[in-house]
Amino acid sequence: MHPPSPNTDHSAKTYDAIIIGAGVVGCAIAFNLARKGLKTLNIDALPAAGYGSTSSSAAVIRTYYSTLDGTAMAYEGYHDWKNWQQTVGADTEDGLARFVETGTLVMKTAADSMDRILQHSDALGISYEHWSAEQITQRLPGYNLECFAPVKTMEDDTFGAPTGGHLDGGIYFHAGGYVDDPQIAARNLKDAAGRNGAAFRFNTKVVKIPVKDNRVTGVICDDGSIFHSRVVLNVAGPHSGKVNALVEGDAGVRIGHRPLRQEVVQVKPPEALGYSREGLLVADNDVGVYVKPGSGGQLMIGSLNPACDAHIEEDPDDFRRDLTDRALTYAYRYSQRLPDLGVSQHPVGVADLYDATDDWLPIYDRSDIDGYYLAIGTSGNQFKNAIVAGRLMTKLIDYCESGNDHDGTPLQLQLTHVNHTLNTATFSRKRELTRESSFSVLG
Repeated sequence: MHPPSPNTDHSAKTYDAIIIGAGVVGCAIAFNLARKGLKTLNIDALPAAGYGSTSSSAAVIRTYYSTLDGTAMAYEGYHDWKNWQQTVGADTEDGLARFVETGTLVMKTAADSMDRILQHSDALGISYEHWSAEQITQRLPGYNLECFAPVKTMEDDTFGAPTGGHLDGGIYFHAGGYVDDPQIAARNLKDAAGRNGAAFRFNTKVVKIPVKDNRVTGVICDDGSIFHSRVVLNVAGPHSGKVNALVEGDAGVRIGHRPLRQEVVQVKPPEALGYSREGLLVADNDVGVYVKPGSGGQLMIGSLNPACDAHIEEDPDDFRRDLTDRALTYAYRYSQRLPDLGVSQHPVGVADLYDATDDWLPIYDRSDIDGYYLAIGTSGNQFKNAIVAGRLMTKLIDYCESGNDHDGTPLQLQLTHVNHTLNTATFSRKRELTRESSFSVLG
């Protein structure tokens, strides 16, 4: 069975669920709902699945988070990516995204709460090793393990000056790596959803979400199309705030979320590092960056959102996609760790927006309006959890539409691959700030 064409306009305009957004999470939700027999429609303003912020994702797959539920969800997702062909139900590996398993190294720094992270790993049976400084420099030749924290801007006169002492090692997590093409991964999920009957409509913008008797009735689009449904999901990434504003009522989101500018710079590594497509992923809060393999053996360097860097909120319909001095700053921060790194004054890389909550954990929840659901605040650290989010939202919709009081008695979700039950209140729209959070892209 071939997936439907981009704007297949079925004669029936009524659906069991309408999903606003066709990024990796939106497509994963469609896939899971369609497998349950629901008739779904994804609507996206862009030309294809995964065309928005998903396409700019670092697509890192890791298993360490600041909360137990976040860690369990990530470990669950790791199993989905490791068996991607089976996950999406494809007959062949041709055309599928590839999970490149490299392992991930987290430097032991003063800024990391590794004790709590390792407690979560132990509770869930996630394997790891303590690496000494000598093991790190053996694996990463040319590394300077002097301490530079706290992280500084380049305008600081002491930028690049060691602050005393050395890192004494790191934690190596065996389960981890990255997906080689995040947009193809979203397309794989879109095709899998299509094989189960899901419909998609691209180049179409939702302009209104009508509500009657505190229940959504569907959506109205910019081309005049009206689609009816008693269930509408906001999975619009950086546009999620604008989508909430289209609802005739208050969704009741208490924790803040906003579109934040993010840049990732691509740099050629020194030959002595021996870096390749299978290169090690590294998170280093002492210098405020993470690194991962890019195309052609390049290094991709992104920010861990240190406190000295102000958040830059931008309009998702009007922002610059060229790199700024921030990208250079990230490269120079990493050159503290790798002095032989050559930093171009004309950097190349990716600039896009994250839809981030105030505590950098996602919102997977219902809303104060019946039938209106939220899978938002997911940018930066939820790509790896997309399939799990699809299962979560499918169960949540069934739970709430069956008359259960999710706000009073939150859904408890038994994971498929990991012996853990998620308390989905962790992802509530009404939560206070999650104090255990890293308050960074690490989640």
